[in-house]
Amino acid sequence: MPRRRYVYDPPERFVAGTVGQPGDRTFFLQARDGGRVTSVVLEKVQVAVLADRLNRLLDELEQRGVTAPAEAETNDVEPLDEPVVEAFRAGTLTLGWDGPSDRILVEARARGEDEEEEAIEPDEALDDEAEDGPDILRVRLSTPAARAFVERAVRVIASGRPPCPLCGQPLDPQGHICPRRNGHYVN
Repeated sequence: MPRRRYVYDPPERFVAGTVGQPGDRTFFLQARDGGRVTSVVLEKVQVAVLADRLNRLLDELEQRGVTAPAEAETNDVEPLDEPVVEAFRAGTLTLGWDGPSDRILVEARARGEDEEEEAIEPDEALDDEAEDGPDILRVRLSTPAARAFVERAVRVIASGRPPCPLCGQPLDPQGHICPRRNGHYVN
């Protein structure tokens, strides 16, 4: 099947969000531009790592004197745009800095059907112009839009199940079997 490319340069909206109840949520990256919306499924840990690495990149850019343009990003608390239709499942996430355009590049690539989950080495870069290959979501963000993405992603991750005060594992509404209590329930 030919590769699908979803490119947003820049998007009107780029957010991390969820569908479902805590403990049974599906995590998405979603980009929107006009009536075009792309939703990519990913794991909670991928959202957390993306937010962390993006925050580190933004801090590094500030230290190097890269100043943000004077555009104000609002605190986006709206739900994901409906209908949420999965374009693909992300296997690899990539971050980059495009200095000439002062934009941050976020890229999600689908995991190939035959591929095992393993990191792609820099010298094994995939050919973006090939007709076959993993689907790609590519988003270019201003630094304020990237900061807004990080803030929302951190809120989305934190809005899950509260941690057990004893072992730190997520608590279900009915409690959980806690290893620190020798297998007894903690509510």
